[in-house]
Amino acid sequence: MTELSRCAWAGTDPLMRAYHDEEWGVPVHDDCLLFEFLVLEGAQAGLSWSTILNKREGYRAAFAGFGPATVAAFDADRVEQLLQDPGIVRNRLKVNSAVTNARAVLAVQEEFGSLDAYLWQFVGGKPLQNSWQALTDIPAQTPESVMMNKALLKRGFKFVGPTVCYAFMQAVGMVNDHVTECFRYGELAG
Repeated sequence: MTELSRCAWAGTDPLMRAYHDEEWGVPVHDDCLLFEFLVLEGAQAGLSWSTILNKREGYRAAFAGFGPATVAAFDADRVEQLLQDPGIVRNRLKVNSAVTNARAVLAVQEEFGSLDAYLWQFVGGKPLQNSWQALTDIPAQTPESVMMNKALLKRGFKFVGPTVCYAFMQAVGMVNDHVTECFRYGELAG
């Protein structure tokens, strides 16, 4: 049996490979999962994705399955509890941003009907199909991620810089950034 060709970042770690093979770049339209990725991508700032992926279940437990209404109700005591939780990145700014972002998500849902409807407008409602030959070809940000960043900041979101927004867009399938040699590129392009 021949080895599948994958994006190099998937490496050999079974968790990273499973994430690459099953999740990364698959279009997401569920508000809770979109919120989860927004929190996780913000938490990753300055860290490796592997670190965050290894703490993902801890995040899911700590943030009550990422229900925006539940997280929006977290108070100062709950934040202090989270800062003691070794299952997540215990950075006060990042934890506070998750609560702030949950409240911003509720406002977006009120105005647009869903977080999904709001976020997918930045790519015209369907995934952008790129055709990168190598990881080094993939930009850290794009005009779409800069636009998303500015719009989210205006709505009070935190930890949503243009690079975080682009990583988010890649993760939730708003863009197909698997390299063309990767077996997932064609599956997601089709």
